[in-house]
Amino acid sequence: MLIYKILRADEWSALQARGETAGAPIDVADGYVHFSTAEQARETAAKHFAGAEGLHLLVYDTETIGEALVWEPSRGGQLFPHLYAPLRYDRIVRHMPLPLGPDGHVFPDEIA
Repeated sequence: MLIYKILRADEWSALQARGETAGAPIDVADGYVHFSTAEQARETAAKHFAGAEGLHLLVYDTETIGEALVWEPSRGGQLFPHLYAPLRYDRIVRHMPLPLGPDGHVFPDEIA
């Protein structure tokens, strides 16, 4: 299953440079890296990144992340994937910019 992580430009640059990261400030504060499913990604962008430009959408496969990935209830009781380990650059399946359009962020077609 594919899951998604949204990073700001500086967070993306840090991940590229270091090869891994503890994540965004909210990830560090919560003690795990927040991911979203395809069905949750748009709402995550609207709630936590409204109006933000220069975002990057990272795609990971749950099969390659390992046992540190835990599904836990969050927003509205939905299960969200949380990674209790550093976010690793070498495990990215795909990366793409997440541009800001007139009605919010423009996601690729494969994301619901």
